[in-house]
Amino acid sequence: MSELKNKIKLLIINSLDLEDMTIADIEDDQPLFIDGLGLDSIDALELGLAIKKEFNVKIDANSEQTKAHFASVDALAEFIESNRS
Repeated sequence: MSELKNKIKLLIINSLDLEDMTIADIEDDQPLFIDGLGLDSIDALELGLAIKKEFNVKIDANSEQTKAHFASVDALAEFIESNRS
């Protein structure tokens, strides 16, 4: 699963143009939004599209659970693992 987490981190960095960050700068359990990595709702949309394209998983933007799936790299990895088609 750590390979998947590294792919997610790289996807975050590349899709959101976080050029000054490296994989090592993002903790697996670090919150991605607000206090953690500091991402916002626009970043969430871009990241959601990138994840859908890269991992071929369906993300329901209107689901209450989507917020939980985007809480951290750990949560995203778990979501992707359980929803790969």
